[in-house]
Amino acid sequence: MSRRIDLLRLDYLFSVLIPLLVPIYLNGLNPFMQFDIIIGFFFLGITGNTWNDVFDMKNPEDSDTLQRVEGYRPKELFTIGLASFFLGFTLLLRTCLQNFPINFIFLVSIIIMVILYILWLKPIPIINQLFLAISHVILPYFIIKIDAPQALYFDIGELTFLLAFFLFAVMAQLVHEVIDEEAMRQHFSLRGCQIVIWIFSLLTLLFSIISFIFLLEFYFIPFLFVPLGTAYTFRRPKSTTKGVKDVGLVIGNLFLIYFLCLIILQMNGII
Repeated sequence: MSRRIDLLRLDYLFSVLIPLLVPIYLNGLNPFMQFDIIIGFFFLGITGNTWNDVFDMKNPEDSDTLQRVEGYRPKELFTIGLASFFLGFTLLLRTCLQNFPINFIFLVSIIIMVILYILWLKPIPIINQLFLAISHVILPYFIIKIDAPQALYFDIGELTFLLAFFLFAVMAQLVHEVIDEEAMRQHFSLRGCQIVIWIFSLLTLLFSIISFIFLLEFYFIPFLFVPLGTAYTFRRPKSTTKGVKDVGLVIGNLFLIYFLCLIILQMNGII
């Protein structure tokens, strides 16, 4: 039987948490004032992971999922996701009620978009990841901004960084699909996959540089190396090993720790 903790796929949750930490850092917010939002999305991330596995475990070729959920039935995974959903949704009620109806609309939109992705959009290349990045990056980012009135407005630096972050999220998911031979790999040749990933890598790099010029945040310099590394990895149209995906997951979690460190330093007036 799979280890219980593996069912939650906690190593993927950085993709849910970092979009909440970035606006907190850029706007100098106290993360404890939005702590219910952060943990709420943590629970919703677990829901998305487990419900996604409910559908992926039906695919006999998805060896990673089958190994992870070995010994469990779909209804048991669904129950874990449902429990996590109610915990997360309850924690998010405070911001939905205090900022009604905008944050409520955003939250419902996120839930609907993730469900649509799992049920219907996952096989559609590029569009599926644009859809997912909006639900994972843009809307959660806005929820944090709206919850803190002092952070309601965007300057050009923050706006360009948000766009760079959005493009980065799409790029990362496209790489994930190519490695796992999912939608991108099923509809495009290796050369086509390389071109698409290069386009998103260069766009991410371009908007990252622009945002860095406006924000003058040298702490964001490491972010510039991610699209460069991705472009280098796909410098030739060839199949990529599973190890590349694992490296991406590790780096994503390192960035999570990095942003937590920046926020703690900021809270204590050190930066």
